[in-house]
Amino acid sequence: MNESALLAILLSLASAAGYALAAVGQSRLAAQGGAGIGQLLTRPLWWWAVGLNVAGALMHVAALHYGPLTLVQPLGALTLVAALPLSAYYARRRVTRREWRGAAWTLAGLTGLIAVTGPASPGDALSLPEALAIAAATALLLAFLVRAGAHSPHGGGLGHATASGIASGAASALTQTVTASLARELPGGPLTWWQTALLAVLVAMFAVGGLLLSQTAYRGGLAAPLAVVNLANPAAAAVIGVALLGESFHGGPLGWLVAASAAGVAARGVLMLTGAAPADLPAALPPQVPVPVPAERPAPEPAVRIPA
Repeated sequence: MNESALLAILLSLASAAGYALAAVGQSRLAAQGGAGIGQLLTRPLWWWAVGLNVAGALMHVAALHYGPLTLVQPLGALTLVAALPLSAYYARRRVTRREWRGAAWTLAGLTGLIAVTGPASPGDALSLPEALAIAAATALLLAFLVRAGAHSPHGGGLGHATASGIASGAASALTQTVTASLARELPGGPLTWWQTALLAVLVAMFAVGGLLLSQTAYRGGLAAPLAVVNLANPAAAAVIGVALLGESFHGGPLGWLVAASAAGVAARGVLMLTGAAPADLPAALPPQVPVPVPAERPAPEPAVRIPA
């Protein structure tokens, strides 16, 4: 592993830690009720979460400068693993064995994905027409997911989480194009100032939209929405990277098989983390057996004396 890839991994790990702290803060904020934008702006915890997300995003951008999209994005799933002990700490409970097993499965799957990540050049980025096409397709998909969630009987929490992950994945791909253009490493030469500004605005829109969508998703709890975000985010980025950026998995057909198996292992781990129950909460209470209550005996009637 070269120095650039190692630096990309370290920055990705730091980014995952920042995102984990932000997710825990957002979950606590959602549990307090009131997720309107006006109400969020008055909460210090919201700004703390925003700051952590910004710090995580900056480290994520730096990681994308040194590593390919298919290497950086899978490491984002470590956000769930980092949030596991953090959420347990704030909830004053222990992490269950099922949660630790889920974390181990997730890490094993991520290790397999990293092992077969292709060495695509970090300078590879979307062209302007490709970036605009990705932005338009992502906006339509987000609108569909939000609309479907509005008609969902469960409030659309997982749909919003899926939309949040897709928005973040698209923002990562567009960010890579902006940074490559600013560094004059974009194939075909740098973009003009207005083209770069347009892509920067799209990045900001998708980043903010993903943040607000995740905040809405956390109304139903932290584990399930965060798991879905961490699945949708690298999936969207991988589709873009492989389809348009020339990134791939080395090893030929065997590499693709290993990647698919590793993805299945990581997905199993995420599902285990999603379905885990807190250790300090009792299991389902046994059915209460009704205790028969003896019926009250009627009071004896007073004896009636018959006069002699």
